[in-house]
Amino acid sequence: MQETQLIESKKFRDEIGLRLIDINEQSRNYIQDVILLINKGIGIDKILSIILFGSQLKNHHQSSENTIISDCDLLIIFKDNVSTSFIRRIEKYFIALENKHNFRKFNSNFVNKMLDVMQQTTGMFVSHFLTKKTYFESGIFHKIFSVNKILSDLFAPKKLVLSSVVDNSTVLWGEDLRDLVKEKVEIESFDMVKSITMNLLISLLCILFSPLKISKPKYQLEAIKWSLRASNFYVFEDSKSLETIIKRFTVFEKSEGYKKRAIRFYTKFLELRRNPNADMNFMLRCPFRIIKIHIKGILFKKMKTKMRKRLKNR
Repeated sequence: MQETQLIESKKFRDEIGLRLIDINEQSRNYIQDVILLINKGIGIDKILSIILFGSQLKNHHQSSENTIISDCDLLIIFKDNVSTSFIRRIEKYFIALENKHNFRKFNSNFVNKMLDVMQQTTGMFVSHFLTKKTYFESGIFHKIFSVNKILSDLFAPKKLVLSSVVDNSTVLWGEDLRDLVKEKVEIESFDMVKSITMNLLISLLCILFSPLKISKPKYQLEAIKWSLRASNFYVFEDSKSLETIIKRFTVFEKSEGYKKRAIRFYTKFLELRRNPNADMNFMLRCPFRIIKIHIKGILFKKMKTKMRKRLKNR
């Protein structure tokens, strides 16, 4: 029995190890520690699937996605017979690993504590999500991403985020359950309203806290990133690199002057993702750009829908 477990553990470790070649060292070390935790403290038999999504994927390697502020997004799907109390009990070990690998920092400062709360309620800069098969297959957002249900119902563009995550992911180990989610998630225009509301709130909060000079503008950078990702998925239903999405939204600009301003903004955005610093001019421009990105997404979607109808009627 013990020999069989050792063989399964080695197979589990080796199978995931082969898929970690193209991600950065920080994330690779973090995932290897997660593997060790699962092998020694949790048990592979309790887990159905481990999914990596976001900026650490191979197609984003050495791109604008994989930067100093990038986290490592792991979705671990447990079998339904694993108790919720067990999952809650082991979560502290995942939090400890995030802290060990510098994906999460604990601060006693009041403002940073408030930012930590925002982090937990939105799922931003959280590197692990523990859920069950039933929740994942049913697309129950707050149960998948461990966020506040009321706040996520009010502000989170749940269908857009879930669709983008499923489309922009890879299975590191176990069953591929992603198609079951795709079939059940239908994106609506109201998701764009939620997206603009959530990202605007994050951006405005950062401006409010900026005079205290406590936190670098990583939350605003994330708000711009998710505005681009959500609007792009709403229009094109794909998950391209940020560079490609930025080119698409720059082309939408109605004049050469607007196009130049957009290029300057996105150039600064990519630069700050590589080297975050408190740039007040950029921060003040973010809310206006967030609104603009979403409006362009909504208008372009309408234009695409009209074109499809015309082609069908021919």
